[in-house]
Amino acid sequence: MTVDQGLRDLIYALALKYAIKYGGKTSTKSLVGKIIAIRPDIRSKVREIIPEIERIVKEVNEMTLEEQKTLLEKYAEMLPEEKPKEEKKGLPPLSGADVGKVRMRFAPGPSGPLHIGHSRAVVLNDEYVKMYKGKFILRLEDTNPKNVLPEAYEMIKEDVSWLGAKWHEFYIQSDRMEIYYEHARKLLEMGKAYICTEDPEVWRKKKVHGEKIPERELPPEDQLEKWEKMLDGNYKPGEAVFVVKTDLNHPNPAVRDFVGFRIVEEPHPRIGDKYRVYPTYNFAVAIDDHLMGITHVLRGKDHLVNTMRQEYIYEHFGWEKPYFYHYGLVSMENVILKTTVIKEGIKKGEFIGWDDPRLGTLRALAKRGISPEALRKYWIDVGLKEVDIKFSWDILYAYNRELIDREANRYFFVWDPIKVRIKGTGKYEAKIPKHPNDLSRGYRVRTVELPTEVYISRDDWESIKEGELFRLKDLFNVKRVKDYLEYAGNDLSIIKRGSKIIHWICGEGIKAVVYKPDGSILEGICEPEVLESIGKVVQFERFGYCRIERLPDGTVVGYFAHS
Repeated sequence: MTVDQGLRDLIYALALKYAIKYGGKTSTKSLVGKIIAIRPDIRSKVREIIPEIERIVKEVNEMTLEEQKTLLEKYAEMLPEEKPKEEKKGLPPLSGADVGKVRMRFAPGPSGPLHIGHSRAVVLNDEYVKMYKGKFILRLEDTNPKNVLPEAYEMIKEDVSWLGAKWHEFYIQSDRMEIYYEHARKLLEMGKAYICTEDPEVWRKKKVHGEKIPERELPPEDQLEKWEKMLDGNYKPGEAVFVVKTDLNHPNPAVRDFVGFRIVEEPHPRIGDKYRVYPTYNFAVAIDDHLMGITHVLRGKDHLVNTMRQEYIYEHFGWEKPYFYHYGLVSMENVILKTTVIKEGIKKGEFIGWDDPRLGTLRALAKRGISPEALRKYWIDVGLKEVDIKFSWDILYAYNRELIDREANRYFFVWDPIKVRIKGTGKYEAKIPKHPNDLSRGYRVRTVELPTEVYISRDDWESIKEGELFRLKDLFNVKRVKDYLEYAGNDLSIIKRGSKIIHWICGEGIKAVVYKPDGSILEGICEPEVLESIGKVVQFERFGYCRIERLPDGTVVGYFAHS
């Protein structure tokens, strides 16, 4: 398909509009749908125009914001009039929620710090508590001694705080063991639970067929005697378990009679060997949710069976059940979340720590410059939808870009640099704003006297043909002549004709290295002014946003957030 001038102008207009909206950058992927919405006649041939869209996007992304805004005036008439957007409604109301009476909880296990998946539960619970002026409970569920990382207790608190959530009450389950024991005895006394010493495989097979084991029918006094033997050490791990009675004819075998306590002789990292019988997840959660007055429980669909199990405990005690919400699952690609994998990787030296930029932990996202508010916006948009979805990094990055762009100073970073000579005469000044929308922050001023040498990226140099005219960003135009450059004036119209714009560094830059979440590492040099932004997010022009740190040897380190 031949791209007519009208379509080409429309692509330019949209590319400029959305580049300006998102801090100077746009993408082909984000523009295709917008182009088709205005020109539905090209839908069947859209693949044929992708190369032209990519060319225009590359050209626009190489411009400064000022250049983009100037050029948009030329193409503005190509854009349709925008309809006012409807305001987003936010999260839907909760059933049975009364202002001032809502109590909700976030209850992770302390096996490691929080990752991006945990942030959904933190944000949604926190948002609803704020909506209803209720109470947010943070509860650490550590009744599996084998899966406890001691430092995670504090790390989780820090992560929840980083997300902007404030808890009103804090509990640790290993402090509540006597409470669980008390309720275990009550269930045994009521005939709603039993101690099983049957071979585990035999017990499971009988459950599948809806059959009882003889121990299930023993009187409460016999059950209590066996319970005390579990506590006293008369049984070894695996020889006896506490079982909560349900319905042996339940259509889902996983719900039929489930384990409520098991023997664990491994010392607990926090409380040592004080206890050897620990409640399972479902038992402890049901007891705690009731005693802590939880009114609404938000959890993924993968917890549907757990909810059914916990409801039996509520029914056995005659307790009022909370409102349960089960949202769809979120699949995440190209990110490492599994705690055991990360622990092993840190141990082997494959990861620098829990904040390694390749990981999906909240600490890694913070290190890269991802704003907690961006995560909050993302999860509010997703809400409590029951459909399964794929996590969109592009959407998260778009939110983050909106939040950080106004704060991020602009600098040049030349990766894989090569030194190129510029021939000519005269003295020239580049006065580059640290932020195009806030000139009060000052300028990066460079005086260049020809002839001289500049650093540019090897990729840029190799993309320039012999005799090609292009622009050194915010400085002047040059032309490639064999293995050097030649001064070619300052006519900005070459940009409109599609000439490349390339960033550069003249004089001595600072050694810099950028770590990307895909594991790649880019080495190069950056402008000295970057040192003003240690600990902050900057935009390396034509590259992307990075959070800046500095090594003891003076090297600048950038942790890549996104383009």
